[in-house]
Amino acid sequence: MSTAAPSAPQKINLRRPDIMEAVQAQVLSHYRSELVERIRASGHVLSAGDMTIKLAKEFGFCYGVERAIDLAYAARRAYPDRRIFLLGEIIHNPEVNDQIRRMGIVTIAGKPRDEEIGQLQSDDIVIIPAFGTEVATRKKLEEKGCLFVDTTCGDVMSVWKRVRQYSKDGVTSIIHGKAWHEETKATSSQARAHGGGHYLVVFTLAETDYVCDYILNGGNKAEFLNKFEGAYSAGFDPDVHLQAVGVANQTTMLRGETEEVQRRLKKAMIQKYGEGEVQNHFRFFDTICGATQDRQDALEKLLRDPLDLLLVIGGYNSSNTSHLAEMGEAKLATYFIKNAAKMVSDRLIVHYDQHKHQEVETPDWLPPGKITVGITAGASCPNNLIEDTIRRLFELRGISVQHLLGN
Repeated sequence: MSTAAPSAPQKINLRRPDIMEAVQAQVLSHYRSELVERIRASGHVLSAGDMTIKLAKEFGFCYGVERAIDLAYAARRAYPDRRIFLLGEIIHNPEVNDQIRRMGIVTIAGKPRDEEIGQLQSDDIVIIPAFGTEVATRKKLEEKGCLFVDTTCGDVMSVWKRVRQYSKDGVTSIIHGKAWHEETKATSSQARAHGGGHYLVVFTLAETDYVCDYILNGGNKAEFLNKFEGAYSAGFDPDVHLQAVGVANQTTMLRGETEEVQRRLKKAMIQKYGEGEVQNHFRFFDTICGATQDRQDALEKLLRDPLDLLLVIGGYNSSNTSHLAEMGEAKLATYFIKNAAKMVSDRLIVHYDQHKHQEVETPDWLPPGKITVGITAGASCPNNLIEDTIRRLFELRGISVQHLLGN
């Protein structure tokens, strides 16, 4: 007996002027910073007493993040009496996600268990976060008949389109990214959307070199699969599925590193099959998010200035923010903090150590005397948190910045 296919999810129009006007006013009230706007208008520099703050030229919310937040707020305003659920986090910023929850939007797992999906009803609304969701999760929700508010970033969907094309053409997607990250999980699931595609996720250049060596020289298949456990598709066979590869990436990775992944894999394919055949064995395209690159470029420029230290503000699970911190750490004393409260005193800061994957304490972090502090923030960090950080820095020196706002 045949089973009727589930009906297509209803499309929700949340872009009505009456809704968006109210939403934008609400979002501004939660996340705007007049102080940050004043500093931007003054050449991104603020000096008072013996401290100078230099903001990167590009930082904070990108368009994709703003859109995701707007749509979540709009869903709540348009459907005040409906149950609304969010898959995981709307973006990787704890303060923003806390605010979403305070609006009565219920968080469920980014990859919900069958029990969680079983509790959903056909008239419930489900928000898909900015980094998307896995194909299998979306199908399960469609079968429940839930209404979707899809906030997936357009740059992410562009990657999905290319990965699906690789799959149709029998090309294995080599995804430069973090296999545990929601965006990479969503992207890799697109390689399997039509059933026959394969993917492999590489995180570092060392892992890329390992793959290149296997392409050129073969190796121990069991060792390969053990090394990349959790980072490849079901049924992946390196002896078969590395003969034709196409590079894609998590959109928030460092551009230079992704380009190097591409270069090394292409070189391996040329060595293996010859220059004339490389087009049959290697493909790539640029999938780095423009906003991510703008923030990396702006920080690179800021780091050319004389700075005593750098503060990077954002959620600890934010990929684009973590790369900003990496860039800073390579040059000078850098502290990755999620909010101003982490600057406990001028003698103690609590910040995230990406190597230890935990917060650590650093004493005597704020040098005495005249100093210049650089500040940047990830694409999911709102301006009000940047303002809090600036105010706290001056407060630690006994300096008030209230006069800048005329109050």
